[in-house]
Amino acid sequence: DAARAALQETRVRRSYATITAPISGVIASVSTQQGETVAAGLNAPTFVTIIDLNRIQVDAFVDETDIGKVKIGQKTIFTVDTYPNKEFSGRVSAIYPKAIIQDNVVNYDVVVEIDSSFKELLRPDMTASVTIYQAVRKGVLMLPRNAILRENGRKFVLVQAAKGQLRKKAVQTGASSGNTIEIVSGLTEGDTVVVENKSS
Repeated sequence: DAARAALQETRVRRSYATITAPISGVIASVSTQQGETVAAGLNAPTFVTIIDLNRIQVDAFVDETDIGKVKIGQKTIFTVDTYPNKEFSGRVSAIYPKAIIQDNVVNYDVVVEIDSSFKELLRPDMTASVTIYQAVRKGVLMLPRNAILRENGRKFVLVQAAKGQLRKKAVQTGASSGNTIEIVSGLTEGDTVVVENKSS
């Protein structure tokens, strides 16, 4: 009986040497070496890191001045340094409320869920440049921001008139994207807009 008990105890102890991964994935790092004693418990240090490449996501840091414009479900386009000429797509899936402050700059973490067709090309810790679309419009007229001039609270542009002269035309603007802005009304087909070239 004593021998059987000892054998059973040995089997139980040996079972502790087998560690089962809680998720599917690949081993990214092992922080222990052969022969070391690994502690068990919730407070034990992590000694194996497993990455599930099917659950990869993009964490975009958005400035506090723009975070109010970001909504769940908005379409995103992003590029990574590894594939500079390829665009990847996704959607905003989460906006964390806690601010991230670095060098007195306040940012918020916006999670982008990547479209599944692109996941096999991407890897953890890649650097991404993300564009978040507030709205998608087709067939709109866009002008550079510096083409829009202001006078007495009104917006206008300069268009070419007869004999090389310039004429002011009041315009109404809409959505913006980067350095361009939508012209909702004020211009007609054939207008040639003059853009000021401001240099320091």
